[in-house]
Amino acid sequence: MTQTQDTQDTRNGPYPRDTRSDSEAESDARLVAAAESLLFVSGRPLEYTELRKLLDINDARLARTLEILAGQLESGGRGIRLQRLGSQVQLVTAPENARYIAALLGLPMTAKLTSAALETLAVISYRQPITRAQIEAVRGVNSDRALASLIQHGLVAEVGRAPTVGRPALFATTPEFLQQFGLTALNELPYVAQAVAQSQNAHQKESHRAPTDAAQPEMPGMEAEEE
Repeated sequence: MTQTQDTQDTRNGPYPRDTRSDSEAESDARLVAAAESLLFVSGRPLEYTELRKLLDINDARLARTLEILAGQLESGGRGIRLQRLGSQVQLVTAPENARYIAALLGLPMTAKLTSAALETLAVISYRQPITRAQIEAVRGVNSDRALASLIQHGLVAEVGRAPTVGRPALFATTPEFLQQFGLTALNELPYVAQAVAQSQNAHQKESHRAPTDAAQPEMPGMEAEEE
């Protein structure tokens, strides 16, 4: 058999060794495109279960589809990112383009929060879902005003009730929180040990200054204001 005949037999005969992987790659590409279209037209976060049913795939396939989509959007330098929070996923604008979006919509580039609100937000970010009493146990002070401010800014929301006596409300961060801080998922938050170390170092450096000069946590898109 000649080399030409061998090549033809391979093409026309039973599936070659890599045909199945090529087919899967094409299927993945179609699913990624379909998922992107669904997320684009929805205009709201979609539940994983909802997206899975629309695409008619299982959890593992959905996870792979979203992972591919997220990678393509980020590595391609696109103006859109895939944002995941809890059981929801949505498309959002890339954080590096925030100033252009703000200019278009006439929005301020920063949101001003008190130091108490920023501290409360940090507690919720790393310990969510969390009750009001648990927040105050960490901070050691009443957090009603700080929590109300975060809810008003859309950074925190009530997400359920704790299975304890009195069934107190549970609070967690929102998709708006991720967008404001340029995150696509909560696992992109700084490692907590690092955050604690930075906080302790800042406290030591500022301990010799007057109370009014106390350093505020540096958070992208946020400015601390005097209480």
